[in-house]
Amino acid sequence: MAVTSVRATYSLDAETMRRIENLARRWDVAKSEVLRRAVRMADEQSAGAERVALLRELQQRANLTPEQVETWVAEVRAERDAWRTPGDEA
Repeated sequence: MAVTSVRATYSLDAETMRRIENLARRWDVAKSEVLRRAVRMADEQSAGAERVALLRELQQRANLTPEQVETWVAEVRAERDAWRTPGDEA
């Protein structure tokens, strides 16, 4: 499968460029790979934060007390654990 790449030009400050170069050396990858990983990680973290915010909003709209929220979370964890098979990652 061919990898499609798009060339792009961005202006970065010297400090950001230094950090990208340091990461590229540390990870032993190209600078473009550092940027790909950084964008991927930022996107995943942002999506996770949005999901947490939505959950908190749902809990708030349900008028749950902190104790009810704790109970809810414990029940969900127990259900997840019950479905996991040995060797599954959390």
